[in-house]
Amino acid sequence: MGSDMLPDMSDTDMELLARYTRQHAEDAFAELVRRHLGLVYSAALRQIRSPQLAEEVAQSAFIDLACTAARLKPDTILTAWLYQVTRRTAIDVVRREASRQLREQIATEMNAMNATAADWTHIEPLLDEAMHALDDTDRTAVLLRYFENKSLREVGATLGTSENAAQKRLGRAVERLREFFARRGVSVGASGLIVVISAKAVQAAPAGLAVMISTAAAVTGTTIATTAPATATKAIALTTLQKTLITATVVVSMVTLLVVRHQAQARLRAQDEALRQRSDQLAQLAADNERLSNLAAQANGSVENAQLNELRKLRSEAELLRGQTKQLAMLQEENRRLQQPPLREAKTAMQLRELIWAKQQCAEAWMSAFIAYARENQGQLPASFEQAEPFWLRSREIGPGTGLAADRFENLYSMMADQFEILYHGSLDSLTNLDVIVFREKKLWPHETGKWGRFYALANGEIQYCSSSDKTASGNFDKYEREHMAPTTGR
Repeated sequence: MGSDMLPDMSDTDMELLARYTRQHAEDAFAELVRRHLGLVYSAALRQIRSPQLAEEVAQSAFIDLACTAARLKPDTILTAWLYQVTRRTAIDVVRREASRQLREQIATEMNAMNATAADWTHIEPLLDEAMHALDDTDRTAVLLRYFENKSLREVGATLGTSENAAQKRLGRAVERLREFFARRGVSVGASGLIVVISAKAVQAAPAGLAVMISTAAAVTGTTIATTAPATATKAIALTTLQKTLITATVVVSMVTLLVVRHQAQARLRAQDEALRQRSDQLAQLAADNERLSNLAAQANGSVENAQLNELRKLRSEAELLRGQTKQLAMLQEENRRLQQPPLREAKTAMQLRELIWAKQQCAEAWMSAFIAYARENQGQLPASFEQAEPFWLRSREIGPGTGLAADRFENLYSMMADQFEILYHGSLDSLTNLDVIVFREKKLWPHETGKWGRFYALANGEIQYCSSSDKTASGNFDKYEREHMAPTTGR
C-alpha cells in the first residue's frame, strides 16, 4: 500500500527505509531504488559480464533489502550494505552458471571414453604375458597402481621408496608394456594403456563364488558376513539413472567390507594360535609314540599291558591331532586369503565419469564451505581445509537436481580433502579480481582422450575444469595459473 506523502529528496536512506518499514510507503522504497540502482547494476555487471544476469542480480539485491529492512540497524550505511549483498548474489549466480557450463564440458569430453573398449579386445589376450615380462618390482608397482588403484603414496610406501620414485618407476614400466604390445602389432598410447588396464584388468567376481566361500567358511565354524560384498556386487549393476549414488555407495560398501574382514581375521588368528599349540603337542606326542614303538619292538612282545594301553592311547591322540592339523592348514589358507588387500571395483567408463563428477562435487562443496567461513570471519578465507571442515556438512545440496545433501557425502572428506592444495589464504573482500585461484588439485590426472585435467576453485565461487590441448607427458597449465594468481601470493 502506498503513501499520500511524496518522498522528500533530502531524506536520508535510513529515513526512507524507516518510512517504508512503518508505513509500507512504496514511494519511499522507489526512491531508494532510484538512488542506488546504478551502483548495484554496475557492480553486478562487472562480476557477471552479462546484462541479463546483472538485471537478475540487481532485482534480487533490492528484494533482499525489502525483506530485511526491518532488521537493519539504524547506523547502517545502505550503500555499503547493498554493495556487499550485490557481490554475494553475483558470486552465487556465477557459481550456478559455471556449474552448468562445467557439466556440459565434462559431458563432451567423456564421450571419448568409449573408445577404450576396442583396445581391450587386443590387449586382454597378451596382458598377463606382458606383465610376466616385467621385473618383480615393476610388476608389483603396476599391480598396485593400475590393478588395485592404489595412490602413488601407497605404492611408494609398499615398495619402500618415495612417491616421486614410484611415479618414475611406473612410467618406465608402462613404457615397457607399451613396447611389448607394439612388437605384437597392438598400437596403444601410454595414457590409453593406463586407462584400459585400470578399467578392464580387474573384473567383479561371480556372485555365486561369494555364496560358495561363505558356505565353506560356515562348515569350519567361521562365520563371515557377506552383506557388504553383495552390496558392492549390486552396485556394479546400477543403471545410469542412479549414477549420482554410486560414489557414496561404493565407499560405504568398501568400509563395511573392511570391517567384516578385520573381524574375521581376528577370529582366524585366535584359532590359528590355538591350533599351533595343538600342533606342538602333536609333535611331542609323535616323538613319544616313536619312542614307545621302539620299546615295544625291543621287548619282542614282552611289553607290559599298561605300556601297550599307553601306546594305543597316544596313537589315538596322534590321529586326532592329525585331523586338527589338516583343519589348521585350511584355516591358515583362508586367513592368508582374507589378509590380501580387498579388490577394488573394476572402473568402467561410467565409473570413470562418476569419479570426475565426484571431484567436481567435492570441489563445489569445499568452495561453498570456504565462502561460508569467510562470511563469518570478516571476509578472511580459511588457512586450511581443517578450518573450513565445520562448514562442509552445512553446505547446500551438491549438484543441481541430485537430491543429495552434503552429509550423504561425508566419506568424500577423507577421500578427497588431501587431493587439493590452497593457493590463496587472504581476504575474500580485499580482492578486486574474483578470478583468483583459491585452491586446486595437487596432481594432474589423465583420461582416455590422452589429455590431462585439473580442477580449480576460484574466488568468485566458480569451479574450473581445465584440460590440456595436447597429448604431452604431463600437460601444462602454467599460463592459465599465472593469469589467475593473486599478486600477494607471489606464485
